[in-house]
Amino acid sequence: MGKIAVDLEAALARRNTLGVPGDTQMRRLAAGDGWSVMDVLCTFGPHDRPFEERHAGVCIAVVAAGAFGYRSAAGRELLTPGSLLLGNAGECFECGHRHAPGDRCVSFHYHRAYFERLAADAGFARADTSFRHGRMPPLRAFSGLIARACAGATQSALDASADTASSLAWDELAVELASATLHATRADAKRHTAPTSASAWSRVTQAARLIDETPDAPHTLSRLAQQCGLSDFYFLRTFERVTGVTPHQYVLRARLRHAALRLADEDTKIVDIAFDSGFNDVSNFNHAFRTEFGMSPRAWRMQRGARGRLAVRRDTVRRV
Repeated sequence: MGKIAVDLEAALARRNTLGVPGDTQMRRLAAGDGWSVMDVLCTFGPHDRPFEERHAGVCIAVVAAGAFGYRSAAGRELLTPGSLLLGNAGECFECGHRHAPGDRCVSFHYHRAYFERLAADAGFARADTSFRHGRMPPLRAFSGLIARACAGATQSALDASADTASSLAWDELAVELASATLHATRADAKRHTAPTSASAWSRVTQAARLIDETPDAPHTLSRLAQQCGLSDFYFLRTFERVTGVTPHQYVLRARLRHAALRLADEDTKIVDIAFDSGFNDVSNFNHAFRTEFGMSPRAWRMQRGARGRLAVRRDTVRRV
């Protein structure tokens, strides 16, 4: 697991040790005129009652770890790593962890007027700025943005100087994420999700968590179906219906996110990261990475790593 998931597991372990109810911890990563980004760590579990809140503004939250149910005016969805939670300004919503404890999100919040201005600049009419669904599944269009958000959350220092150094990237990411989401939701406007049973949600949740916790394991369709007690056909149909992507697509993107975060955080050789992430061939890894993120693993490391090192250098100069 990446550090962002390890931190969640540590928080859940502390909660179990102390025997306290679940809660939500929020840390501001960056903010600007009309937008803000929060690192949200939730330790609610199956024995905690779902909580209802209201979106103050437009919300696009990147699910970085864990899985949870999300109910809004648009319906009921399962949120898993790599997916986006969508919320319209002023709408009530409810989150619950009926099938598995804990989650961590990087949550982007936009003032309604600012979001509508972004949408207008991107060529959208005002009527197209309201989300018709509560979730976008883990799609390739968001892979680079999600990896950047997760890497930024893990690299964000606790002191103000490092946060200031990294905030220059957050404003760009907030705009890019809003634009990508608007384009994807317009293309996805005709999607209709068939109702699924609580049993199906539970089995898919467990399968998704297994994939995210062990992306390097040989997660074939047959093995995942057997672990869920389902036939290959029924598991494939159920998994895609609940998550919005096929098991193969989910496994591939989990492995690539895992690799992208390690490339940004570590100096480990690219070939070792490829093998550790479940790829048996470096050329296949390089091709899949370039297809998903639009650049090679080496270019990604240089781009993301250089930004992190710049923040560290600025912080060191300030301290000296």
